[in-house]
Amino acid sequence: MPNLNTNYLEEVYPSCFHLLGENAWNRLIVLLDTPSIQSFPDILEEKNKNYPFPNYLPTLARLELTREEISQSILDLDEDRESTELNPALELIHSDWKLVETVNPPYKIPEKREEYILVWKHPESMKIRTAAATDQDLLALKLVSEEVNLESAAREQNVPVGNLIRAIHQAENKGILIPLSSKIRRDNPILKSTEKIKDSHLASRYFTLQWHITHACDLNCRHCYDRSNRSPLTLDQGLKILDDLSGFSKDNRVRGHVCFTGGNPFLYPKFFELYQAAADRGFSTSILGNPVSREKIEKLLAIQMPTYYQTSLEGLPEHNDFMRGKGHFTSVVEFLGLLRDLKVSSAIMLTLTKDNIDQILPLVERLRGHANSFTFNRLSPVGEGADLLLPEPDAYQVFLREYVEAAKTNRVIGFKDNLINLIREEKDEPFFGGCTGFGCGAAFSFFAVLPDGETHACRKFPSPIGNLLTQSLNEIYHSKESKRYRRGSAACDDCDLRAVCGGCLAITDGLGKDFEKERDPFCWH
Repeated sequence: MPNLNTNYLEEVYPSCFHLLGENAWNRLIVLLDTPSIQSFPDILEEKNKNYPFPNYLPTLARLELTREEISQSILDLDEDRESTELNPALELIHSDWKLVETVNPPYKIPEKREEYILVWKHPESMKIRTAAATDQDLLALKLVSEEVNLESAAREQNVPVGNLIRAIHQAENKGILIPLSSKIRRDNPILKSTEKIKDSHLASRYFTLQWHITHACDLNCRHCYDRSNRSPLTLDQGLKILDDLSGFSKDNRVRGHVCFTGGNPFLYPKFFELYQAAADRGFSTSILGNPVSREKIEKLLAIQMPTYYQTSLEGLPEHNDFMRGKGHFTSVVEFLGLLRDLKVSSAIMLTLTKDNIDQILPLVERLRGHANSFTFNRLSPVGEGADLLLPEPDAYQVFLREYVEAAKTNRVIGFKDNLINLIREEKDEPFFGGCTGFGCGAAFSFFAVLPDGETHACRKFPSPIGNLLTQSLNEIYHSKESKRYRRGSAACDDCDLRAVCGGCLAITDGLGKDFEKERDPFCWH
């Protein structure tokens, strides 16, 4: 790097400049005979014993130079890599000072304490990041740089292999490790490419099992999709499914996620054993269930924090309790307080019908400060839900526009219905990921699995694609039936929004239409 003027020296070393102050900085530059950008840290180190500037200054300067060099580097990723790799634009710096909070405004004077510092260019945002390395970060870097066999290392350390897998996944999330490209990818040639369709809309880094481990339930909801009496799986069968998910995740370069649901998953006799087994294998987890006791949530957290706990409300108190049982609304609100106290992310889901559409916006106002997020699905008219009514499409479009507008001032409101992207297109706003992050994710980024292993493309309507007690995930995923649901409706082929929409197959099917040929009846595109 060539010699540059003093002003540029200040731009590269802003922390040093601000901590010294302009007068002291100018005296130092004269004293050092206007050093080059690259030589500045070394000259400070050399002069440190003889001149009265802060002892931390040479290390701070070295950190700032590293940030500058990484910002100028080109992040060249090997698309043909065969394993997770270190980010090539990453540096690990050992410091006797805590400097991470010093390199950004308000430029705090550092403490004298040992610290390992990571500086890297994030592979997606291309922004420069600086952070103190955690023990998990250092573990992940060691495992990958030394190409450690995770199973062997876990046995040697007598820890679940999931501990090591999680460390690597966390490092990948930060961008200090570069994961392999997912094989769970939209490869349909009809998908149109627009500037608003991102690669993250086309390839999933996760594969989820929405696992109905039991149909036992302590509620009797009027719109239940399925009350069929199915043989409960044994713990051994459950463990076999988790092992299958491990192999599938490795084969397809994705991270496994298990969403435990039911019925009420806590009513499955071996629930905590199954939850522990999922955590031990490195899967992230979530819960779709009913309110339970503080004791059960604390037992859950002792194993692994779920990414979220989702429960349901169907409208304001009177209507909700009519649908789900007397006292249910109050029970849920109290449970949300428990989740908040225990720092568990909470989500509320609602099934939208003609009877509750006018209650949704008042409900989300009441949920401010109680839930972390609120989303809804349109009623899928199957099972007992077939006795309920959907709103008229025109009325639904009016509501959806009001809902999107309300989201601007209410953080609780989340987006799930694919048709919201029609509104975002009209407003020339960036698309969100749709129902599952990839438009309709049926048989793409998730499967729904019932207690007897029967596997469906989507839980909202009958969409059987196999059985995990007799077939492998890979076998079912690549089957003709799965591809049929993944393909979706031919009526959407010419739509620019196909990758982030595709309508709702469950609505199309539930209203007696052919989801392979006809589009979502509520679509106005």
